[in-house]
Amino acid sequence: MAGQAASIYETFIETAKRYPQKTALIYMGQSFTYAQLQKYTEQIACALYNQGVEKHDKVIIYIPHIPQWVMIWLALQRIGAVVVPVTHFYGPHDLKYIANDSGAETIFCMDTNFGYVSKILSETKIKRIIINTLVDFLPWWKRIVGKIYNKIPEGKYCLEENVVTFKSLLACSTPPLPHITIEKDTLAEMIYTGGTTGFPKGVPISGTLFLESVKEQRKASESVIPRGTDIVIQGAPLFHILGQTVGLGALLAGDTLILLPKINLDAIFEHIQRYKATTFFGTPTLYRMILEHDRLDHYNLGSVKYNFCAGDALPREVANRWFNKFHTPLYQGYGTTETCGGIALTPAGEPFPDGTAGKVLSTQMIKLVHPDTLDPVPNLEPGELYVSSKHMVKGYWNKPEETANHFVHIDGRLWYKVGDIVRVNQDGWLFFMDRSVDIIKYKGYRVAASKIESVLQEHSAVVAACAVGVPDPSVGERIKAFVVVKDDVKGISSQELIKWCRDRLASYEIPQYIEFRDMLPKSRVGKLLRREMRADERRKIEVS
Repeated sequence: MAGQAASIYETFIETAKRYPQKTALIYMGQSFTYAQLQKYTEQIACALYNQGVEKHDKVIIYIPHIPQWVMIWLALQRIGAVVVPVTHFYGPHDLKYIANDSGAETIFCMDTNFGYVSKILSETKIKRIIINTLVDFLPWWKRIVGKIYNKIPEGKYCLEENVVTFKSLLACSTPPLPHITIEKDTLAEMIYTGGTTGFPKGVPISGTLFLESVKEQRKASESVIPRGTDIVIQGAPLFHILGQTVGLGALLAGDTLILLPKINLDAIFEHIQRYKATTFFGTPTLYRMILEHDRLDHYNLGSVKYNFCAGDALPREVANRWFNKFHTPLYQGYGTTETCGGIALTPAGEPFPDGTAGKVLSTQMIKLVHPDTLDPVPNLEPGELYVSSKHMVKGYWNKPEETANHFVHIDGRLWYKVGDIVRVNQDGWLFFMDRSVDIIKYKGYRVAASKIESVLQEHSAVVAACAVGVPDPSVGERIKAFVVVKDDVKGISSQELIKWCRDRLASYEIPQYIEFRDMLPKSRVGKLLRREMRADERRKIEVS
């Protein structure tokens, strides 16, 4: 990574010039060199520009891990458009909200989720749809084999004036792009994260902040894997900041990135063994799943030199089992979408204290305060974490109230209120103590408790709802909701409410349990006391 480039795309071009024939991407047996990746990226950028996509325009990427995802992301950086990445698991409800909140007019979707896009067209500003498939870059014989054995999901779509395929986009004959100046503070993308009001919040990330973050992330493993030699297997979603700083960061450092269309442990193991992958990353839940996989010993995973773990607190039991099994540590990191990833990272090869989430980065200033008074806590004592940095996010998109609640000025400086309770020792090592009560960590996903509560309270029978995370070592936390129903309602069941949620929430946001209550605990000012509910559930587990 050059470090002096003004934009993300300039950084990529410098990398591509340095390693033109080096493999950049691997997907289902197909390889793309940096020169090929640059060629496809430029073609897509030209086609989009000539279709009317301009600098600062918002563009949604609504597809899984396929080569197009990376090419589209880079092409939008070339134009100076703003990427809005979302999970391809979203249904019409969330997709419509994000499309309207961001103001996006263009969307890249799959043939399999085109139906959801068509449902929301009349209620959004979307006027340009580009359809992708899982096999756009596969050779003809693989496509035929996949079709014969019904291995490739297919969806129906209709080609119209503003509905085109990705392949036709590549085939467009367009004039070269003009020079487009991308200033350092230009908005590069907007990642949506859970909102305490029940709606996702757009986090605007500048190109400078993104480059700073991926530089720090890559530096953490550089002592064991020099730049330009890493083979990274994608272990977290590309729509998530963890997946981006490690995965997309690899392509800005001259490394090789292996993409899998979906998480399948045997496929991950096979790809590590076949391509001699050197970096793997994921959540604690994913590492636990690997350790408990009954065919783990059938594969040789010895090529991996750097295993990075983030997205949730790492249980010591998982860390110890991993080290005993593979004789190499799990290197932890700690960060948020609002900080564009790392607040603290564990440098590879450096001894680190047991239980740490990483050493606070030199690019980050931190402040620990008492959560009720906001007074600084004594040195080495736990406190609520506030973070500040030179190129930090300044607030949420279109959310002044959320911004006021989480971005505060203290002593003339802007700080982001993380909400987690942490402790930092004299050497700068950070230890996670407890998380914000508004966020549930299920299988590495950050689930907003208030979003679940909002959906439940939309049901005509529900008066009040509270959602909390119940500790479960297999998935991090399971989602439990407490519900108060109207006095005159009879016969409402938990199954009915779960089905209600299933129609309105992503699969990972649906409560696994619903308990009916006569009332929910609240503070004197009427604030829902989620922390009390969580504490009750933890006590039940300890007693049992």
